[in-house]
Amino acid sequence: MGQPEVSRGRPATPTLGKAMLNKYARAFFTRVLTPFAAFLIRRGVSPDTVTLIGTAGVVAGALVFYPRGEFFWGTIVITLFVFSDLVDGNMARQLGRTSRWGAFLDSTLDRVADGAIFGGFALWYAGGGNDNTLCAVSIFCLASGQVVSYTKARGESIGLPVAVNGLVERAERLVISLVAAGVAGLHAFGVPGVQYLLPVALWIVAVGSLVTLIQRVVTVRRESAEAEAEAEAAVAGHGNGSRGSEAAK
Repeated sequence: MGQPEVSRGRPATPTLGKAMLNKYARAFFTRVLTPFAAFLIRRGVSPDTVTLIGTAGVVAGALVFYPRGEFFWGTIVITLFVFSDLVDGNMARQLGRTSRWGAFLDSTLDRVADGAIFGGFALWYAGGGNDNTLCAVSIFCLASGQVVSYTKARGESIGLPVAVNGLVERAERLVISLVAAGVAGLHAFGVPGVQYLLPVALWIVAVGSLVTLIQRVVTVRRESAEAEAEAEAAVAGHGNGSRGSEAAK
């Protein structure tokens, strides 16, 4: 699900794989996975191929297991493929490659994976889960997550810094949802009460995403107004300077 961005030519932001591991665990798995990454490079496998395979695994885990209510096994499969975040980034570092294409592919496939995960939840609640409210909440989580990401990308594309992270970003959305889904899946093995964790998590993600969306929209509005005021002041200052020069003549 995407190379660590610093290795692919874009600013570093938390990815799912990085968010699910603290810095010590990441260092350990980096050491463990480095020989595997080197092996793939020798076999002619590219970082982009690993990204595609990782995303395909996440999508399969979400859309095969979650709609059937098999949350534990679905989360296990997704988590295994999440390690592609570390493998493809390791490969990119070993190859010394930075690439706008890699950054674009990474970001695009992140959105695909997000949609599959929350789409899998929605399919379960629309079917065997038999809860239209939670189906709607899952769809809202899916849509709001895409829009939250879009607001930052769009703001930056028009030259604004969008200097706000927000309450619940992508990493938080997915970690909260996947951990809750995995634990909730233990209900199938006889663990009582854990089935309620996923609905609670989805509501938390939905509310947090809405707050984050509002934070980013407000920030873009403020930064846009400030940028326009600065531009107008610069034009006015230039005009005054020109008139002063004419008067001096």
